[in-house]
Amino acid sequence: MKKLTGLYLLILCIAILAWGQTKFTLAQAGPTGLGVSLEQTGLPMVVPEEVGVSAERLERIRPVMQGYVDDGHLPGFLTVVARHGKIVHFETIGMQDVENNKPVEPDTIFRIYSMSKPITSVAVMILYEEGHFQLGTPVSKFIPEFEKMNVYNEDQTEILEAKKEITIKQLLMHTAGFTYGWGKKPVDERYKELKIFESGATLVNMVNKLADIPLVHEPGEKWTYGVSTDVLGYLVEVVSGMPFEEFLHTRLFGPLGMVDTGFSVPPEKVDRYAALYRRNKPSGLERVGKAPLANDELSFFPSGGGGLVSTAADYMRFCQMLLNGGELDGARILGKKTVELMRYPHHDDWFGLGFAVVTDKKSPDTLGSVGNFSWGGAAATTFWIDPEERLIGILMTQLLNNPYPFQQQFKVLTYQALTE
Repeated sequence: MKKLTGLYLLILCIAILAWGQTKFTLAQAGPTGLGVSLEQTGLPMVVPEEVGVSAERLERIRPVMQGYVDDGHLPGFLTVVARHGKIVHFETIGMQDVENNKPVEPDTIFRIYSMSKPITSVAVMILYEEGHFQLGTPVSKFIPEFEKMNVYNEDQTEILEAKKEITIKQLLMHTAGFTYGWGKKPVDERYKELKIFESGATLVNMVNKLADIPLVHEPGEKWTYGVSTDVLGYLVEVVSGMPFEEFLHTRLFGPLGMVDTGFSVPPEKVDRYAALYRRNKPSGLERVGKAPLANDELSFFPSGGGGLVSTAADYMRFCQMLLNGGELDGARILGKKTVELMRYPHHDDWFGLGFAVVTDKKSPDTLGSVGNFSWGGAAATTFWIDPEERLIGILMTQLLNNPYPFQQQFKVLTYQALTE
């Protein structure tokens, strides 16, 4: 009898310890609703030490991020860290809607802006793998409007006929000669006049307008951030024979279970859609636009370069697929070698096919690994994937014109927690 009593006590102690570990991990991760979001990632949440991460050191993330919210610099954050395909940190801080006192939730929907670019680049590489084109194929084979492009000379005082055609690889690398029109040069004025992304526009309209604007430099000459990835969205539409958004849902979002990612927010999800803010020096934060009504259907221009909305859980599934070499939960999106090609530094030793890549050519200015590939969005969202450490970090927030270093701090706070 005493032996049985001792056995029961041992089992009870083990159960209590296991419960305590789970409680600690979930408390670290964030508020109610976490279970649903973790289920959506499809990745298990584990005690960080199981995958060589210190739970105690991960606790340093929250006070740093909280400080930005407490000081009125940002509305709120959502941060996620996964290692070896397992979640070790999932935390929400602050508000998704300050004016209406709505906190950031694990399933909050964010504008990811240029974090759309890696998704579009993957869509292009799906078609590349199917043999529809080579990376050096001229874009004009599928978009005739770009067959004979004009180009500005270096000081933009003269318009000349381009000597080369734009290739698909140049669009992926942002070396095609397109820009965004954010400056004050003649080419920028042309972009503003033609309103590339005006309300009600289509990808066809966009391409027709771009064909009339001279390139800012010869194709392949240098790296210029611009609408190249938007052109790739139209390329996907032409080659696949289906609308760009339909292709993404059919070939990428559906197979990966990215249920909240797209160019629209349906009425039943509007209450999860985060408000957008910009920095306002006198008052701290200034809301951009009005809150949508509960029955609104929000639709956006199908911009492959910046039009998608998503959740942290959805984007984690996308990142994990890439870290796994193109596959997740039995859904093979790309081949292993294709992902390797995408994260190879094709231009100036730092840019791949849709990502920035860390190489050993330049000394690092923050913690990380050679081979990291990453990108960010205009509202200060960011992600990185580290193949060497089998590590993914995602930060979601909604602040335009961000002047603060919290993205770099989040990365340092993640890496300093690694113990193996």
